[in-house]
Amino acid sequence: MWRVAVVAAVAVSVAGATPAAAQWFQQWEDQGRRPFWEQAPPRQTEPSPSDPSIYQRQRMALGGARPDIEPEAPQTIALENNYTPNSIIIDTASRKLYLFLSNSQAYAYPIAVGRQGFSWMGTEYVSRIAEWPDWHPPKEMIARDRRLPDKMTGGLRNPLGARAIYLGTSLYRIHGTNDANSIGRAASSGCFRMMNKHVVHLTSQIVVGTPVTVVKRMPPLEDRVTPPPTLPIRSAVFNRSASLTDPMP
Repeated sequence: MWRVAVVAAVAVSVAGATPAAAQWFQQWEDQGRRPFWEQAPPRQTEPSPSDPSIYQRQRMALGGARPDIEPEAPQTIALENNYTPNSIIIDTASRKLYLFLSNSQAYAYPIAVGRQGFSWMGTEYVSRIAEWPDWHPPKEMIARDRRLPDKMTGGLRNPLGARAIYLGTSLYRIHGTNDANSIGRAASSGCFRMMNKHVVHLTSQIVVGTPVTVVKRMPPLEDRVTPPPTLPIRSAVFNRSASLTDPMP
């Protein structure tokens, strides 16, 4: 008798339940022929892995393989100038990095520059060169994308590529990339990207202390003069295994 009473009570409860409650009972009933109180709960829908609120951040990610990359020289162009040989001029409008070889010639490397709100102008000096550098995303970047790790070791998957050229004590770098589609665009967070084969070539041509001037567009001939050095060469460092403390690629 008590079983009949329980079943009758459940039937009355379901019949008088709200639509939401009736749907809840139906989910349990649909799980099989056994009474719903003996069944396992219905399977819950898993949250999307792209949901930043539930994503478990990695403390460290591996950057992958570190193959030997053959350097490749870019196009050599005729360009009259008064810059000191081996000076670097970055023309953001033309998306080019020029390494001046003489008063009439320069290498012209295609690059990606900072997108709107992340571009800058001025002169810095090469203070360090790193081979397959680690990447430490800054807190501001992690706040925008919680999937980023605290650190990624150097390698092909690392956005800093095969080489990174530190510019003074700033957060900005000239570095490699495997993303050919970003070259020629305003796509970075203030750094300057080059194809890995080009950044390997560039680092073979420059030294610590090389001046790097960023301009909106190439100035007239009379203004193409290297600014006087401000960085003591003796205090600069060359480091093949350095980590970038707060890079913004």
